[in-house]
Amino acid sequence: MKQTIFTLLLFCVMGLLSCKKDRIQQTIKQYDQAQIDSYISANGITGMTRDLVGGDTTGMYYKIIMPGSGAPMAYTDKLSLVYTIRSFDGKYVLTDTIAEHFEDYLGHIATDGLPLGLQTALINDLKYQGGSIRILIPSHLAYGANGVKSGSSHVANGSIAGNQCLDYYVHVIGGDTKIKSQAAYQAAYDDQVIQNYMTANSLLGYTKTADGLYYKVLTPATSTNSITLFSSITYTATGQLFNGTIFDDQNATAAVSDVNALIQGVQEGLIGNASVGTKISLMIPSALGYGTSSTGSIPANSCLRFTFVITAVTP
Repeated sequence: MKQTIFTLLLFCVMGLLSCKKDRIQQTIKQYDQAQIDSYISANGITGMTRDLVGGDTTGMYYKIIMPGSGAPMAYTDKLSLVYTIRSFDGKYVLTDTIAEHFEDYLGHIATDGLPLGLQTALINDLKYQGGSIRILIPSHLAYGANGVKSGSSHVANGSIAGNQCLDYYVHVIGGDTKIKSQAAYQAAYDDQVIQNYMTANSLLGYTKTADGLYYKVLTPATSTNSITLFSSITYTATGQLFNGTIFDDQNATAAVSDVNALIQGVQEGLIGNASVGTKISLMIPSALGYGTSSTGSIPANSCLRFTFVITAVTP
């Protein structure tokens, strides 16, 4: 009898220990590490380095695609970034570098709705402006257990699920500011974007101005009444981003505007090149558009494409 009771007690103790063992769960860092290991293996990713700055604490992996230059970046530096994002589950993917821009201080990246891991990797691993990096960001340095739902400041359409690690490609536009200004680096980047866009869309015959505007007269003027800075014009027009997003559609009804009220790139394109009857195409670098400001559906540092048809000019 005593042996039977002892045996039952032994089984109960073993059962309790077994239940306790079953309740031992991974920490979020262990979970993230398993996800990253699996993602690297499943996608045949090579050449990644683990971030060990300050000790093995972040769990991030990175690969420098193009080194930057100049002084190391600081949290007080104002940066211009373009990037792509993919969640590890493949349900959230953004590859549109026209729309995915960031223009602010490096130290504001996390407070502006981007992952803390991105901010950390730029400081720890990329280090210099003008470079490009691929970063695998664990979920605890991304959007955590809650993820990001539709309508957030960062994800306008769709959502990133909870506990999702993220795959980022990031390019920091810039370089050694002792050599040239940040604006000059942005202008060089814009010019390459415009050239790539024209090549991809077989757009030929454009003239480039000294400050980076490209224009082409598609239909010659029927009048010699040239447009000046102080003219008032009646026109139809279409304005779009290089990803095809139309932000200005004034084709249905003619608009009237003073030329000096238009953005600088449009002013420069029309003055001396257009009059009544002219149809003209303009490729405008960001500095001649809305610059570092985000305006409506136009992200900061956006190149713009306009097509204008001029129907009246006064005086």
